[in-house]
Amino acid sequence: MIGDYWPLFGLRVVTPRLELRYATQEDFAALVELADKGIHEPDYMPFSWAWTQVPQPEKGRTALRYYWSKWAQWSASDWHMMLAVVHEGRVIGVQDCAGRGFPKRWEIASGSWLGRAHQGQGFGTEMRAGMLELAFAGLDARWAISTSLVDNVPSLRVSRRLGYVDDGFDVLVGDKDAPRVAQRLRLTRDAWREHRTIEAEIHGLDACRDMFAEAPPKTKS
Repeated sequence: MIGDYWPLFGLRVVTPRLELRYATQEDFAALVELADKGIHEPDYMPFSWAWTQVPQPEKGRTALRYYWSKWAQWSASDWHMMLAVVHEGRVIGVQDCAGRGFPKRWEIASGSWLGRAHQGQGFGTEMRAGMLELAFAGLDARWAISTSLVDNVPSLRVSRRLGYVDDGFDVLVGDKDAPRVAQRLRLTRDAWREHRTIEAEIHGLDACRDMFAEAPPKTKS
């Protein structure tokens, strides 16, 4: 079985309404179909690269190449985990979590999107909370970071609700558009504990823990 060699396929986080699971091939297909139904308003682009505006079938192929690349490039020192977000048996979005230089930095970065039909229902906060449970409680991360365009109010609202604080700015240069300013945000372990209000359970981590490197000594920061 492929899970014997790639135990990440058994990893999942369960929150009151959602399941976040390491995305499978079938989940990738569902995400491509979901993105084709729309992620954002036509007159606003929340991403630094306008991949949602690429016509089909290239949009789907581009997304699949990106997802597959995260499988192929995985290492304990530099990983990017794509978690399919499932509600009542249906994939409604994706929550990713990345650890670049994780065994030394113990810092994770994240990004996410939801299909338009599933926005405005608190799922964005709940799926991020589930990911943070995995990062802090499961993987012993010390910090979590996020970056959102300064005019992406919903994303910034989710971050601040969960305890992130401003951590400077970035200038994002897309493929065709003018540069756009993005807000960096940072969450410490203590702030995560203070704002931790959504219950989450982690399953299947022990079988794949070595794929994230050994846990660091416990710290208060």
